[in-house]
Amino acid sequence: MDTFAALSQGLLVALQPMNLVFAFFGVMLGTAVGVLPGIGPALTVALLLPITFKLDPAGSLIMFAGIYYGGMYGGSTASILLNTPGESSSIVTALEGNKMARAGRGGPALATAAIGSFVAGTIATVGLALIAPTVVDIAISFGPEDYFALMILAFTTVSAAFGSSVTRGLTSLFIGLSLGLVGIDLQSGQARVSFGVPDLLDGVEVTTLAVALFAIGETLSVAAAGSRAEEVIEPVKGSVFMNREDWKRSWWPWIRGTFLGFPIGAMPAGGAEIPTFLSYALEKRLCKKPDEFGNGAIEGVAGPEAANNAAAAGVLVPLLTLGLPTSATAAIMLAGFQQYGLNPGPLLFATNPDLVWGLIASLFIANIMLLILNLPLVGMWVRLLAIPRPWLYGGILVFATLGTLGANPSLVELGMLLIFGLLGYVLRRYDYPIAPVVVGLILGPLAEQQLRRALAISVGDPLVLFQSPIAATLYALAALALFGPLLFYLITGRKAPVGGDED
Repeated sequence: MDTFAALSQGLLVALQPMNLVFAFFGVMLGTAVGVLPGIGPALTVALLLPITFKLDPAGSLIMFAGIYYGGMYGGSTASILLNTPGESSSIVTALEGNKMARAGRGGPALATAAIGSFVAGTIATVGLALIAPTVVDIAISFGPEDYFALMILAFTTVSAAFGSSVTRGLTSLFIGLSLGLVGIDLQSGQARVSFGVPDLLDGVEVTTLAVALFAIGETLSVAAAGSRAEEVIEPVKGSVFMNREDWKRSWWPWIRGTFLGFPIGAMPAGGAEIPTFLSYALEKRLCKKPDEFGNGAIEGVAGPEAANNAAAAGVLVPLLTLGLPTSATAAIMLAGFQQYGLNPGPLLFATNPDLVWGLIASLFIANIMLLILNLPLVGMWVRLLAIPRPWLYGGILVFATLGTLGANPSLVELGMLLIFGLLGYVLRRYDYPIAPVVVGLILGPLAEQQLRRALAISVGDPLVLFQSPIAATLYALAALALFGPLLFYLITGRKAPVGGDED
């Protein structure tokens, strides 16, 4: 009953007029960037960090969540009409959705994607509200050694989940951890790796790093790629509404996709790609007309899109309750929390309950807004695909630079923006993931703090790190995440699937 009371209180916060404006702006912008291939919610939230640091924390975080949800919706539009997924989690949608569009059934494909996203998002948000308090109750009993083990789990899962190999993920993580050493040591008061530059005594700004890696790095990467072949947009023919047969064939895939996506998304190394592929395989096996798969089966759009959006809500479970980001967008949202002096985790539910429950309740509102906006405005979203790439990325470059200078007006900050932007380009050029760098910078100092606390309590005995059953379990999970792909290869002889989502 406490959960429903807290959720009701959160709904009052989410329904405040200004927060509704933030939510509306977030879902509109999120849908737009989801439609545009190559520009995802992670990049968008990173761009907004420098200009939202003086705004209301609740409103800004509600807007960030709206962008995240909107990006999941918008990614399906590009997949269906352009056969170019706006998000990596929408890759599976393109398999059947674009075939439906070519057959003149783009409208029903967009409709089942939008309605399935609404159904899955709503059910998954209820799951988030019900599960979060239980996870918080468990996390409250954590000691410093348990929190350190939790950070190790976060480091290994993020390194294993992103990029084409665990080694590349660990390399990116090491870069982030190294940047986290810059600044004044909170225990001794000594400057570390500041090179005598006063601006570096406070450490590397997470917002500057995020904007540089995601916005500047992406812009340089697109510019270096040169011209691309002209993309053909499939027009939406006929009605955008589904007929009775479409409803009948979509309903159960929506439900199955939801219950696949949410628990996998809530896992430390879950993500949204795995449940979409599982959903597609499951629907292909259960479909009464398997011959249609590969030629435009509506189940192949309904199930994966539901799994995609359910996983998005699942990602918020470890982020809000434990402070663990399991996607690039979650990592940037974690930076957004810290921008306001907030640390996601069990204490956040006690110290800022209105903010947390207002954020969760806003997800219901965002889902309703997205359902209302997506289908009637499909023509507007399609026209976004005609924006010339040079204009689009040129605007991103200017916006990123001005936003960073507005938040931190100094030549040193501008220099770091350029250096980290070049770093982002190099990492992309050689297929190294971006998200672990941000996670390392954010969680590295927190892990160091918890390690020092644990050693201080035990008077320097390192065995304290392994004596707690909770810590031992977390270390075991970290080892499984790190060596799981190798074990999979040894057992099956095939390379384990790895994530590459930077959104």
